[in-house]
Amino acid sequence: MPEKQGISAFLKAEELHKLGRLVLLSRYVVEGNLAGAHRSPNKGASSEFADHRAYMEGDDPKHIDWKVFGRTDRYYVKRFEDETNLRVYLIIDNSNSMHYGSDTTTKFQYACHLAAALGYVVVKMRDSIGLYLFSDKIEAKVNAANSFNHLNNLLIQLQEHKPGKETKIAESLHMIAESVRKRALIVIISDLFDEPSEINLALSHFRKMHHDVIVCHTLDPMEMDLSFRRGCEFMDMETGETISADPRSLARDYQKIFQEFLEKYRSSCRAMNIDYRIARTDTHLEDFVRAYLEERRRLSK
Repeated sequence: MPEKQGISAFLKAEELHKLGRLVLLSRYVVEGNLAGAHRSPNKGASSEFADHRAYMEGDDPKHIDWKVFGRTDRYYVKRFEDETNLRVYLIIDNSNSMHYGSDTTTKFQYACHLAAALGYVVVKMRDSIGLYLFSDKIEAKVNAANSFNHLNNLLIQLQEHKPGKETKIAESLHMIAESVRKRALIVIISDLFDEPSEINLALSHFRKMHHDVIVCHTLDPMEMDLSFRRGCEFMDMETGETISADPRSLARDYQKIFQEFLEKYRSSCRAMNIDYRIARTDTHLEDFVRAYLEERRRLSK
């Protein structure tokens, strides 16, 4: 049987069904061309009534046209000319460290599944999805577009890429921030294994460009807990450097230092109004996506 490609390689039919009921909303003003459920920066006459579209979960009930409901027994919302589509860019770390996995799933595999799930939600909402893949440089760029065929081709590109090289996260993020000119929703999926102060500066670059930003800090549970049960030889996947140690004697100090590492991102993102979430690879993907998107929908009202 040939290997599955694209959407079918990452998401099962029952997962697609459940994801189809979710929405990804922007908290800020966006720019675009298609009809969607987001606000446009354009004002004035553009706010006049245009037409109707079917009611979707997450829509504000006050926009339901009850006269149309009376005639059709179906829910439709009024659509105005200042409603526009959202451009979402998935920015995925493909450096060597992302290809670590203490169990059957590497961080990069989890990132790809997460990208597929979010991408499906975006396209289902008639919004546009794009991609940047990076390691020590930008390895791939796919412009934002709105179609399932486009999403399928985007995911095939992810499948075909081999692990990159060392991490240059901050440098790559600065380049991407300069590249995305129009306001967009930026979803960064990375283990963020680089200097936090430099990465946080790169994140602020996106906010200065008026982008809405989500950071999915993708980590393996062993990286967070160091819960190995016997002595190990640890290897830096990017430099090849190795060191032997008994993790049981280091775990408590390691966990303290790692929590401080996480807090540098958590506190900085909070100050910049950036959504920061830890995506552990042992967390069921559907649970993570549903919990986050439902929380975001509540906060976007």
